[in-house]
Amino acid sequence: MAGIFGFGPSSTANSMVVVSTPKQELALTNFAYCSAGDIRKFSIPGSSVALALVGDSVVLTLRAHESIRDGHIALNAIQRRHTKVSAGDSICVSRFVPPDNFKLALLTLELDFVKGKTNRTEQLDAVVLAQQLRKRFIDQVMTTGQRVSFEFCGTNYIFTVNQAMLEGQEDSKAMERGMISNDTYFIFEASPASGIKIVNQREATSSNIFRHKEFNLEKLGIGGLSAEFTDIFRRAFASRVFPPHVVNKLGIKHVKGMLLYGPPGTGKTLMARQIGKLLNGREPKIVNGPEVLSKFVGETEKNVRDLFADAENDQRTRGDQSDLHVIIFDEIDAICKSRGSTRDGTGVHDSIVNQLLTKIDGVESLNNVLLIGMTNRKDLLDEALLRPGRLEVHVEINLPDENGRLQILQIHTNKMKENSFLAADVNLQELAARTKNYSGAELEGVVKSAVSFALNRQISMDDLTKPLDEESIKVTMDDFLHALQEIVPAFGASTDDLERCRLNGMVDCGERHKHIYQRAMLLVGQVKVSKGSPLVTCLLEGPSGSGKTAMAATIGIDSDFPYVKIISAETMIGRSESSKCAQIVKVFEDAYKSQLSIIILDDIERLLEYVAIGPRFSNLISQTLLVLLKRLPPKGKNMLVIGTTSEVGFLESLGICDAFSVTYHVPTLDKADARKVLQGLHVFAEDDIDLAAEALHDMPLKKLYMLVEMAAQGSMGGSAEAIYSGKEKISLNHFYDIMGDIVSIRL
Repeated sequence: MAGIFGFGPSSTANSMVVVSTPKQELALTNFAYCSAGDIRKFSIPGSSVALALVGDSVVLTLRAHESIRDGHIALNAIQRRHTKVSAGDSICVSRFVPPDNFKLALLTLELDFVKGKTNRTEQLDAVVLAQQLRKRFIDQVMTTGQRVSFEFCGTNYIFTVNQAMLEGQEDSKAMERGMISNDTYFIFEASPASGIKIVNQREATSSNIFRHKEFNLEKLGIGGLSAEFTDIFRRAFASRVFPPHVVNKLGIKHVKGMLLYGPPGTGKTLMARQIGKLLNGREPKIVNGPEVLSKFVGETEKNVRDLFADAENDQRTRGDQSDLHVIIFDEIDAICKSRGSTRDGTGVHDSIVNQLLTKIDGVESLNNVLLIGMTNRKDLLDEALLRPGRLEVHVEINLPDENGRLQILQIHTNKMKENSFLAADVNLQELAARTKNYSGAELEGVVKSAVSFALNRQISMDDLTKPLDEESIKVTMDDFLHALQEIVPAFGASTDDLERCRLNGMVDCGERHKHIYQRAMLLVGQVKVSKGSPLVTCLLEGPSGSGKTAMAATIGIDSDFPYVKIISAETMIGRSESSKCAQIVKVFEDAYKSQLSIIILDDIERLLEYVAIGPRFSNLISQTLLVLLKRLPPKGKNMLVIGTTSEVGFLESLGICDAFSVTYHVPTLDKADARKVLQGLHVFAEDDIDLAAEALHDMPLKKLYMLVEMAAQGSMGGSAEAIYSGKEKISLNHFYDIMGDIVSIRL
């Protein structure tokens, strides 16, 4: 028992009669008094100090007093209340020998007036009070839960020991008591109802703002955001870890707000929620933006004020010792749009912004609030809300890099790995490399999809009531690869759209086309490594059907860039002029979220709604493209823009050609080029290829494919399937007839 409760070997217990303290002033010393004859029974060998375990809960220092008879012990009223005895009762008293390393490193005391509830208020200097208590109670043993009365500056107080931590002991519960030394740190606490205010609290080595000694982001379910979390900690929490007097001496105020912004699914809400869990004290208030709105006049503003009511009361009563109040606004753009931007006629959104600004940084500003806002649309927020003193810390939660994606995949597969549901062939490193531009939410979706494939193998569609074998469930690498086909990243490459632009694949079209492709791929390499030219633009111009779009799509696919999008007129049919502009801008804005990106502007003249008669075109779209083609992407992001056009003269007249870094002419096919293409198609006999190629001289690539397709479909004595399989060949005479028909129709 001695080892458990923290006291050493004791002599035989003595039963002593309890009496009151001889004099009133002795009641404030926390000593117990006995006769000179009895005190020798409790003296520590080799020391003049006498310690006694009174009852089974408190260790007191004994002093001799001439008025106390042998066999009696004098306890003050608080000591008698703690040991649950009255004057005249008998109590068990035994000598207490302190063990080694019994000095207190930290002592947390809760203060109150002796008389209990009172209307008076008192401001106590923590440094001066600690000096007085250390001097008065040096070498006395303090036990958790013990109450001690003392006098300070003419007023009688009482403290309760809330925490007693020994030197070298991290967990205070392992040792409930210890001895006060010159090196003991004091932390003072006082409830708001006591009327006591602690100032200059510098004895705590650090703040207890956080629940844990260290942060394990993986355990919190946060992957790939360590750099962002470090930035948040430095800006928003570093000053709060230090005691208030340090911050006061620095002459700064705590950060009151931060904004987490970025693409959907990147972990903004998750990070805010976990920050709330990390903090001690008050539970964070989580508010969805639209929930604040009310149809009643003034009710919305009241809802905003109510969010800050607890923080205001806490700061009013406790001042610098107030707890940190965290308010989390999800989708803050729903209620804090730029003032004057909405045309609802009520002005509700404007008044919400005004009310929020007043509470955060008004005349009676709060210093115990941390407001965390989250949004996908930072551009919609009122500028006044984003300045220093308000939501001043702006942290972009971007798409995770490869290492971040690996962390996220590990987090979502940990449990299945621990329970042996993850197959040995699953390579998370390879999956992380394959999932470029996947957000955290999309990676979670990939894992869910892979699991669904694994579970589906165990289910018999013929008999759904068949018992399932849990032990045979294995999520394999093939399941994950199928899941990648099912879960497509919102900010990834539009592979399907690009493949549609080159239905016939990419065949050898001769040296001229090959040269243009190689030069364009050099631009791709330049974008990958360049630091001086984050934006490179390239225009492919040439006759209609010459293969410009197919070449641009091939460059996009072969680049292996995480973000490749094509902007074409066919995706904007029926849209208004302003809507088209908004869509084009959105594609560029999405590209800025990716480290490497390619945007293909297909048939720019069609995007501009160009009509040769007039001529007519959209000046709004033209000006939008000119701005976007010259606007540099954000720092650390590189972009290649490839444009295609069949009306280069028109674009030159608008000045759009000058906005492109380089321009390449994609020609029609000459005889040699056509021969290369026909050789790759294997649809003509070897002896007929030269004659067919000569007929196709100066033919656009797209039209060549159309002619060959028509000739194959209507070939005499054969079928298209037989021709493309190599069993039959296209008749040269039939091919000439098809060409003649098309020329006649055109004439």
